[in-house]
This record gives sequence, structure tokens and C-alpha cells, in this order.
Amino acid sequence: MTDETLKTTPLNAAHRALGARMVGFGGYDMPVQYEGVLAEHRWTREHAGLFDVSHMGQCKITGPDAVAQFERFVPGDYQILKAGKQKYSLLLNAEGGVMDDLMAGKPDHDGLYVVVNAGNKDADFAHLKASLSGDATLTILDDRALLAIQGPEAAEVMAAHEPVLAEFGFMDCARLMLFGVDCYVSRSGYTGEDGYEISVPAAEAERIWNEILKDARVKPIGLGARDSLRLEAGLPLHGHDIDATTSPVEAALTFALSKSRKERADFPGADRVLRELSDGPARVRVGLHVKEGAPAREGAEIADADGAVVGKVTSGGPSPTLGRNIAMGYVPPALAELGTELKVIVRGKAAAAEVVALPFVASRYYRKPKAA
Repeated sequence: MTDETLKTTPLNAAHRALGARMVGFGGYDMPVQYEGVLAEHRWTREHAGLFDVSHMGQCKITGPDAVAQFERFVPGDYQILKAGKQKYSLLLNAEGGVMDDLMAGKPDHDGLYVVVNAGNKDADFAHLKASLSGDATLTILDDRALLAIQGPEAAEVMAAHEPVLAEFGFMDCARLMLFGVDCYVSRSGYTGEDGYEISVPAAEAERIWNEILKDARVKPIGLGARDSLRLEAGLPLHGHDIDATTSPVEAALTFALSKSRKERADFPGADRVLRELSDGPARVRVGLHVKEGAPAREGAEIADADGAVVGKVTSGGPSPTLGRNIAMGYVPPALAELGTELKVIVRGKAAAAEVVALPFVASRYYRKPKAA
């Protein structure tokens, strides 16, 4: 896409005023960095980073049949999801491939609030709209922006604006008045850090963005650090680590398969998914520590100890937190055991790599203490 055809978020002028370097991503003109990816990555790990994720797709599915209809497209059990909760799920095709990954929750008593990926949102919404039946209605919330504040100081920052947010646990969500406007808020994110995602009216986005940035603990963070943070957290990026050919079993996302749905086998692609759960998949997503040489980027080949190519890297780069090169990719299950010695082919040279546990850096989501 050329700059002329890229869409813009309601915060585009704010990013440019802050001196952001802009790039095309998901069809949008987005900030990749402000002061630098490394500095922004570390700031988020130590303080609080503010991200513009307004390119993501937001929608509501409402009506008496909303939840039952939504379950036709995903393998999660949303009938039993309590009000004020959200969870991660997968939009599956008939072959059990991941069309998109998403968040869906019940922030109010009006159906489901759903967030999907920017690059897939038009296709996702078209698929849902064409396939919903009964008394269920899809409403695209294209008049809203989406902000994410992430990091160990994020909760204190947001509690200063609304004390009730300190009481949220991981994956809690609510519709509430915040900054004087109607917002959807969840305690979640895509960095492995504690934090919140906040859906705000587009017309108020720049005011709210600037208000949050008044706090000295907060800095604006671009897509570059967002990518290195999610890689350290072992989180897949759709279109790279997962796509419409990848099953939840291959992608190591079986936590998104609810027990009740597996028992009923009533989700798209259930035959393939259940077969892979029983017999094993042909490939599986793993974490790699690249022990030498340059970082192994997306597309680099993965070879076994004898040099035979067995897979490909889907995401990779330096880990600022660990001080070493890391990557994710797909290999046969027989080579997926922790400690397995492999090789990655970078610029025509083989470099030693080892299968390691995901996430590379432990997540720090906030979970409320259980009642005694």
C-alpha cells in the first residue's frame, strides 16, 4: 500500500506530533517507534507503555441468540462465561484452520463485545454477518478507538483515573464511564505484562491519550516494541505464526478449546482438531533459543541436527529482556521436546538452536487472590 491508500486511526496526528516514525501495518498508517524499539520495550517492562491499537476491529454481537450463534464459529464455551469476563478464542474454518484469533467477553448484559485483528477484520465481519442466523445481530463499532496500557505500573496509573480498575483481575471486563465517556475496559493485553485495553469513542481518543500521557510513568510505545514484547511472551501473530491452514493443536493453542465443546464436537473443523488431539499433529509451534550468529527472522529454515530442513521460523529477533536471540517456528512433534538441538539457516549459514519453553519471559498478568 502507498501512504495515500493507508487508513489512519483517530490518533494519527498525535503520533506525528510526538515524532513517531510511521509505517504501514494491517492497512493502517501506524507508529513503529518514538524514541527507539529497545528503549520502549524496556520502559514497558519496567513502567507503563501506552499503545494505539485502534486498527483492531471492534464489534458487538447482540440479541437473545448472540452467544449461541457466536459459538458456531469458535471452540470456546461462552454460554458459561460470567458477566464481566472475557476470554481468548479462535475463529475457525471448516477445516479447523485459524481464520483469526480474538477476544470476546461480556462487559455488560448486551451480548458479546469482540475484538479481532486489523488485517482480518473486514473478512471476519463479513463472515460473521453472512453466517449469523436467528435473533443475533452484528454491529461494527467503527466509531471507537482502542488504547492499551501495559506494564507493572499500568494498574496504579489507571486506578488514579478510576479506582475500581485496581479491583479487576486478568480477563475481567466492564462497560463503564471513564474519562467522562462510555468505555469498554478489560484487564488484558498482548505483551505478557499486566495492563488494560480501553475502547473509547473515536472523537475523544486524542484527549484521553494525552490525559494518560500526562502521568510520568507512561510513555507512548510503537509497534516495534509491541512485537518484541509479544514475541518474548510467546504470543502468536496471525498471518505469521498462525493462519487459516494452522490448527489450534499445531499452534499450541489447545487452551482455547473448551472441554464441553470438545465433548460435543460441535465447532468448525472438529474432526481434524479432535483427531490431532488424539493422534498428534504433523507439526507443532515451538520456542527456539538461537545460540549463535544473527537473529533468525520469519521465513528462516529450521533443520535437524543432521542438516535436513524440518520447518520454518515464523517470528524471531533479539530479546531485549534476555539478551539473546529467540524465535518461534514449526517442527515435527518428534523434534519439539525441550532441549532438542536444532539448527536455523540464516543468510545461508547454519546456526545452533535449542527448543525451549514458551513463554520466553514469564507473563505477569494480575490474577486476584482466591477467596479462602
